[in-house]
Amino acid sequence: MKVAVVGATGMVGEVMLKVLAERNFPLTELIPVASERSVGKTISYKGQDYKVVGLADAVAMKPDVALFSAGGDTSLEWAPKFAEVGTTVVDNSSAWRMDPTKKLIVPEINANELTKDDKIIANPNCSTIQLVMALAPLHKKYKMKRVVVSTYQSVSGTGVKAVKQLENEVAGIKGEMAYPYPIGRNALPHCDVFLDNGYTKEEMKLALEPQKILSDTSFSVSATAVRIPTAGGHSESVNVEFENDYDLADVRKLLSETPGVIVQDNTDTNTYPMPIYAHGKDEVFVGRIRRDETQKNTINMWIVADNLRKGAATNTIQIAEYLIENKMI
Repeated sequence: MKVAVVGATGMVGEVMLKVLAERNFPLTELIPVASERSVGKTISYKGQDYKVVGLADAVAMKPDVALFSAGGDTSLEWAPKFAEVGTTVVDNSSAWRMDPTKKLIVPEINANELTKDDKIIANPNCSTIQLVMALAPLHKKYKMKRVVVSTYQSVSGTGVKAVKQLENEVAGIKGEMAYPYPIGRNALPHCDVFLDNGYTKEEMKLALEPQKILSDTSFSVSATAVRIPTAGGHSESVNVEFENDYDLADVRKLLSETPGVIVQDNTDTNTYPMPIYAHGKDEVFVGRIRRDETQKNTINMWIVADNLRKGAATNTIQIAEYLIENKMI
């Protein structure tokens, strides 16, 4: 099993390598891939050193699977080239997510849609993954009508430059800015670029991707995405209106029985999800589950996950694991 990690020297790429090792992914040959400026550098995996190669060389090596986290433009250009030589690509960028010919996969929800013929598979947006992990079982039972979500997203979702900006601000050092404003002691209602409709790309991903993952356009999602000065982990305040009424105890039970979801919901002991505790974990944490007393059949929840793991690297690797287990690679 030849595995290429495209974007191996980036923030998500580094987490991918860590997760591959932790999960004992069945690879026999690792091909770390990065841009020309990183070619020739050395990365370590399970105590062994590997030389970083360029994209063209990696394609020539015909890996069985390529895990991409190198940006949309790179994915658009190179994913088809890998697919042409028989490689199955699992792509973490936004490049293929809304392409009607490509599957958008969260393994716990819709991995059964995958076939051997899917050579380019899209990994959803980090905020979308944790949202649908909690919503999918509830939608199945109570039928969602409308979701309103406000996100509180870590600077790590922007990348190394943003993490450095926050570290510099905390240390009182003047440095390069990833954002148009300071992020320390601040909250920016500005994730990704603004579109003509006044929403950001991030907000529209949250609006559209859940419908594709759940293969259902009967519900709608309205989102506001906010960047906050946390180093890791995304949080979401979620309000869901259902067609059918629900029992709070049943909701908690249903979520606690959902693979990959952990319920942390006891206000008596101040138990609720927080990014500081989600750090380094693969599960999605749900708490502050309560009835919306202003509207019929409506619930409020707080959802937290490590955006670099389940929101990116782990979900990508879980897709590859599913393909291997089901002999699709």
